[in-house]
Amino acid sequence: MDAGTARLLLDEGLDLLAELPPYEEKDALALGTRLRGQGHDPALVAAVLTQARLRARARGKFGDDAARMLFTADGLEQATRREVAGRHAERFARAGVTRVHDLGCGLGADAIAFARHGIEVHAVDADEATALLAAHNLAVCTTGEGNERGREEAGLCSHDSPAVTHRTAEDAVAHVETTDGVWFDPARRTPGRTDARGRTRRTFRLEDLTPSWDLVVATADRAPATAAKLSPGFPHPAIPAGTEAEWVSTAGDLVECAVWWGPLVGTAGRTATMLRPAADLVGVTEADAVGAPPPGLIGPTPGGLVYEPDLAVLQAGLVGALARAVDGSELAPGVGYVAAERVTDVEFARRHRVVEVLPAQVKAVKAWARREGVTGLTLKRRGGPIDPDDFRRRLGLGTKGGDQATLLLTTGPEGPLALVLDRDD
Repeated sequence: MDAGTARLLLDEGLDLLAELPPYEEKDALALGTRLRGQGHDPALVAAVLTQARLRARARGKFGDDAARMLFTADGLEQATRREVAGRHAERFARAGVTRVHDLGCGLGADAIAFARHGIEVHAVDADEATALLAAHNLAVCTTGEGNERGREEAGLCSHDSPAVTHRTAEDAVAHVETTDGVWFDPARRTPGRTDARGRTRRTFRLEDLTPSWDLVVATADRAPATAAKLSPGFPHPAIPAGTEAEWVSTAGDLVECAVWWGPLVGTAGRTATMLRPAADLVGVTEADAVGAPPPGLIGPTPGGLVYEPDLAVLQAGLVGALARAVDGSELAPGVGYVAAERVTDVEFARRHRVVEVLPAQVKAVKAWARREGVTGLTLKRRGGPIDPDDFRRRLGLGTKGGDQATLLLTTGPEGPLALVLDRDD
């Protein structure tokens, strides 16, 4: 979205958007035709329908807030979930931070959480359209106001405003004081390059972040209460000394790695945090993995058990905590799945019963499927050289219909394996 479209939405689109029925994709074409027939500007109709569609999609991240907010497709995909943003704000509040600079605020999810925790927010974004939408979102979610006429009050015309300004993080960081908190959410997409679905292409390289990783680290040296939201693929060797790198999942979906400095650190080193609906969070640290049995000590056997860790635990490199908890052993280094002989309830893992241990060969799996009457297959892969899509194609089994089975292509103590699994918990 360009700045002109954002202003069009804020100037003329909010009332029209409020009048629309709940969004249904099957009705969108007819609704657009009707609105244009009523004399509404086609560009406005397109922008309003896009917002209705994005709001419907955003409910999973923002709950009831989504009905008041404005979005871009890329911004929504990158935005922090409401419950995760709340935990970010809690860290700053517990550390006694009263003012936070949100550098690269996107659509304002974290800025909203900071404000709701009573923290003064100075939010900036280098993209003008995004800053306009963030100002609206911050206003409607914290004061109940927000429209184009309120943009000046929201701060888009003053670099000294405590709300949202259109400026770069590199410029804004010069105004950070040593006692301030700083929250970085670097852009992890490549402007001007899109994927097959037309979305801005992601980048996973630390050196491609905007603002740069060097700026983040330099800022933390000057203002100790600094933190950065990064990709879950953040490399372990890049973790600065004395910081906490926290991998976070919500309802099993891995959403971020946040790096915390200074007074924001809970437990230094690698940690994994798992958020569950209507349940207490679960945390795992490096200390939980101390003394874990080495990988490959126990192999999978028919009737035995394998445990599948939450993705936050896996990405944080803390599978040893699972092995220790179940008195088991990771199948092979880096595989993640842990074999064990006894039943243990673990909050950060799923337990599976091994039905069959097969060679990781199409012929062997085909023969087993024919013998057992299996015609539908859920295929997982963790470790090993096999391409699961090619393996499925050569098997000739679908994903739906008939008798179902779950097959894990992995590696054990003696090489590639195909494990037939049943959920045991």
